[in-house]
Amino acid sequence: MNQEKAATEASDAMLVRGSNSRGRARVSHAVVVIFLEFFAWGLLTTPMLKVLHETFPQHTFLMNGMIQGVKGLLSFLSAPLIGAMSDVWGRKSFLLLTVFFTCAPIPLMRISPWWYFALISVSGVFAVTFSVIFAYVADITDEQERSTAYGLVSATFAASLVISPAIGEYLSAQYGDSLVVLVATVIAVADIAFVFFVVPESLPDKMRLSSWGFPISWEQADPFASLRRVGKDSTVLLICVTVFLSYLPEAGQYSSFFLYLKQVIKFSPAAIAAYIAMVGILSIIAQTVLLSVLMRTVGYKKTVLLGLSFQVLQLLWYAFGSESWMMWAAGTIAALSSITFPAVSALVSHSALPDQQGVVQGMVTGIRGLCNGLGPALYGVIFFMFNVELDEITPVTAESSQSVIPGPPFLFGACAVILALGVAIFIPDHHRSPEDKAGSISTTHSQSANPLAIPTSDTEDHEPLLQDSSM
Repeated sequence: MNQEKAATEASDAMLVRGSNSRGRARVSHAVVVIFLEFFAWGLLTTPMLKVLHETFPQHTFLMNGMIQGVKGLLSFLSAPLIGAMSDVWGRKSFLLLTVFFTCAPIPLMRISPWWYFALISVSGVFAVTFSVIFAYVADITDEQERSTAYGLVSATFAASLVISPAIGEYLSAQYGDSLVVLVATVIAVADIAFVFFVVPESLPDKMRLSSWGFPISWEQADPFASLRRVGKDSTVLLICVTVFLSYLPEAGQYSSFFLYLKQVIKFSPAAIAAYIAMVGILSIIAQTVLLSVLMRTVGYKKTVLLGLSFQVLQLLWYAFGSESWMMWAAGTIAALSSITFPAVSALVSHSALPDQQGVVQGMVTGIRGLCNGLGPALYGVIFFMFNVELDEITPVTAESSQSVIPGPPFLFGACAVILALGVAIFIPDHHRSPEDKAGSISTTHSQSANPLAIPTSDTEDHEPLLQDSSM
């Protein structure tokens, strides 16, 4: 009987690991999906700015902020639900869903600009690929290698997003916007096909089958309920506030920085392409080699603090810098600051139960989605208030070119990150205890020891929260 019991337990363990080994789910699958999706969208940077100006001739960047704001709000509302559903029914189906609807607006740019912008706004419901990807990575990596894997995914995102705009601008200048949209559409279709035909399921069969029929409560799908619950624990609240304050200026910077370099700092197209390549390469190095070294040597909290410090420095340099060399120096610091979010993501994953990775990452991605909406709008309003018109047609006014602060939104961003740095300092520095690490095996003990533990038997209290308050 003992031998039969041991054989049954061994087969069960093989079943949990089997989906990974049988399907050969790897981090490289997540890397390819992220690269193709954001490379396709990055190609459209220059054409989209032109279409924005043609569709909304006045206050182009304000309208861009409104569109991105609706998208970000919808992403914030839907991220916890999609993450929770991927915990129940697997990652692949929801990865396919998010990639498909995120890329769906691309071909409409040349067909109908109004439908294009409308679909972009509505696609925010499914624009949460990162939450599913991070959960995918968490399924197939152990705790020691997870931070490095997150850094690789984030570095791939940075590389695709900073390289593709320069390629798109070159293709647009040489062959027209129609070709750029066609190339982006082909890459998007290739990404969808890759997910459908190549990407295997990462969630173990046993974990998925045991979850069938388990109801997803309203508390799991309601982002405001989860945020209210988060506020009851000081450590979780500090982490979420840090993410919000640090990513808000980063999202605004992504929406306007290339035009800022061209219009205010007078970068040539060749200089912009070189700048993008430099920042992209340095970001990859920072988010792989540097991040891995820092996570092993100084830990989660100090890595986050160091990344925030780099971000403050680069934003201040962007705000007050008026010479080209200052932008190049700030870009180097910006690449170093890119370690912040993967470090936070590793911290969140470290603190969550194995079957709650999608829900927890969905909560953090929802906060980032909210920033993706608020950031561009805030940057557009501040540029407008200081008479800095980021428009390819309207030249920079004398007033804006002689301003003491050439980049006012970046100064606002620096102030926000300084607040984030002050908040992050108070995050506890202790590590999770061995008893807490065994929470997935003995949930009763972890719940009694920690008020943030996610109960597995009470559906009314099953929310996307961090399991404990460790760093």
